[in-house]
Amino acid sequence: MFALVDANSFYCSAEQVFRPDWRNKPIVVLSNNDGCVVAVNRLAKEAGIPKFEAYFKVKALCELKNVIVLSSNYDLYANLSMNMMNVIGRFAPEQNIYSIDESFLSFDRTTHAIPCLTTHGRMIRRAIWKECRLPVCVGFGETLTLSKVANRIAKSHRSYNGVCVIDSEKARIEHLGSISASDVWGVGRRLSEQMKFMGINTALDLARLNPSKARKEFNINVERTVRELNGVRCLHWDNIAVPKKQIYSTRSVGERITNLHNLTEAIAKHCGIASRKARNQQSLCRTMVVFAGNSPFDARPLNKKMTHQFAYPTADVTAITKVASELAKQIFAEGIEYYKVGVGLIELVSGDNEQGDLFNPHPNNNKLMNVFDGLNSRFGGSTLFLASQGIEQKWDMRREHLTPSYTSDWKSLPKIKC
Repeated sequence: MFALVDANSFYCSAEQVFRPDWRNKPIVVLSNNDGCVVAVNRLAKEAGIPKFEAYFKVKALCELKNVIVLSSNYDLYANLSMNMMNVIGRFAPEQNIYSIDESFLSFDRTTHAIPCLTTHGRMIRRAIWKECRLPVCVGFGETLTLSKVANRIAKSHRSYNGVCVIDSEKARIEHLGSISASDVWGVGRRLSEQMKFMGINTALDLARLNPSKARKEFNINVERTVRELNGVRCLHWDNIAVPKKQIYSTRSVGERITNLHNLTEAIAKHCGIASRKARNQQSLCRTMVVFAGNSPFDARPLNKKMTHQFAYPTADVTAITKVASELAKQIFAEGIEYYKVGVGLIELVSGDNEQGDLFNPHPNNNKLMNVFDGLNSRFGGSTLFLASQGIEQKWDMRREHLTPSYTSDWKSLPKIKC
């Protein structure tokens, strides 16, 4: 038996942890540079605020409906997510963190030791609320896909009180018949449109599709989904957590960049982000791409990129930033107001079995990177950074509705009045 524990509107819920006065109020969270609505809680949805809509289009409606509008506070979300995952991990022998707000649990060989899965799910919810003040829903199923379905049912039907268990044929048929095929994990809108021509509208219709036909008409992933919906295990941790072959960090800036110094700082910051992601999945980079450009609507549109191939694969932030800073000099042009910059690490190779080279003049300093990442993981993502990223970063993304980083900034510690 598997379980999926998923936080409810995680970004919005995280913002309410240290602001109890915001609970039971509509909240939306915006994307980088406050451009788009990326998270809405239930009350905001009921107020008519759509997800993934440009903020300027719904700003008036937010003001009319008294919706609380906030900028993305990634340091806060990451820290609260880590705390939540630590609590979740106590309730099963195996855990796989799928995303910032989702975690799978495996109860193989231990299911019989749990008298009631529904009660166990309620214990998980209660512990997370007590220790993290985050609301979650829990779905149980014989496969990862069925646990996803159960979690969706738990979220959409209040009568389940946040916990849904699919542990019988009757429950499986009932729940699969109640959701659309497009809501099944791994299907999506595009495939579901094709399925409609075959008479497949619900998840139950999809489950009744012949697996061989599913593979012939679509692909092997759809075949696996069909089998999973019928309780046949085809996916495990290794199938859902494949290391990325390319890692990009790119973002539009809050204030146009007009000089080489600021451009170098922005590129160095993206080097830090991309290299950290590579180290997290134990990868090394053979080739790096650095790019920058202005808006296509400017009088003189310009998009330029430079590529560098490392003599020895690396994920060392110092080595990557040093090369990127030199490439920035070749990218910069006078008179251009840069709007978007980024770094791409491509041709990634596994670092688990790195072959050292006696003639490498600057070998990877893994011990230094472990300390570097460890301190940033413990005290916040920007506790340690290279000076080449700059201190003030006036070009950094615009976040006019940013809340304090209560858990990672000494100056932002919550103040309690008794």
